[in-house]
Amino acid sequence: MPQVPATLRGQPRLGLPAWVFVPAAVGATFVVLPLVAMLTRVEWGSFGSLITSESSRAALALSLRTSLASTVLCILFGVPMALVLARTEFRGQSIARSLVLLPLVLPPVVGGIALLYTFGRKGLLGHSMEVLGLQIAFSTTAVVMAQTFVALPFLVVSLEGALRTGGQRFEEVAATLGARPTTVFLRVTLPLVLPGLASGAVLAFARALGEFGATITFAGSLQGVTRTLPLEIYLQRETDPQAAVALSLVLVVVATVVIALTRRSRTAL
Repeated sequence: MPQVPATLRGQPRLGLPAWVFVPAAVGATFVVLPLVAMLTRVEWGSFGSLITSESSRAALALSLRTSLASTVLCILFGVPMALVLARTEFRGQSIARSLVLLPLVLPPVVGGIALLYTFGRKGLLGHSMEVLGLQIAFSTTAVVMAQTFVALPFLVVSLEGALRTGGQRFEEVAATLGARPTTVFLRVTLPLVLPGLASGAVLAFARALGEFGATITFAGSLQGVTRTLPLEIYLQRETDPQAAVALSLVLVVVATVVIALTRRSRTAL
């Protein structure tokens, strides 16, 4: 009796062309090799002292504080923005979405210049704020604002995707049963998209932690005030390359943890 092909038995055999693995391996090597090269430059005997110097500890502590603050702001602003983009339709919505996501492709230094001309001493709003005794540019507040500016789109993209994927079926049922919009959001929508929100928040935190261009342009580099870890790495590269490599490795470890957490959140979603 002739054997029925697997494809006819409802069990299709899927595979990849052999040539695909060649550029895939080259691309993976291109990403991994520089990290391996950096590991070969680390002086492990003095690694602890390099990352625990006074300036390094101050930069790391400042980066963690400002990144957490900017992540909170991203959640406060990004959740409503994602809801509006995913659950409403209005004229010019595509333009609004493009403007919201613009920092994703905008060079960070350009974002820093834009913030400076908005909130600087002679900026659009900065002069009025200075009259009121508020000086934002070249302060810790400026660091948080710069980080929020570049990190906000990451949360909006992640959450909008989760909202569109989840659909509105359960929300419509809750509304039919008489639930108010705020109740629907808190009791139905938010629990359903919580993994997507967590993923977006982690990505926003990682982007804020690694921000450099907008920060140095808008906030400057004052030790203990605006000098975050990326800025410290840049300065150490000129005076103490070993410290720069050690601090870079710290950021690599943080980025690896962030990727793992993001992947877990998306799997849960």
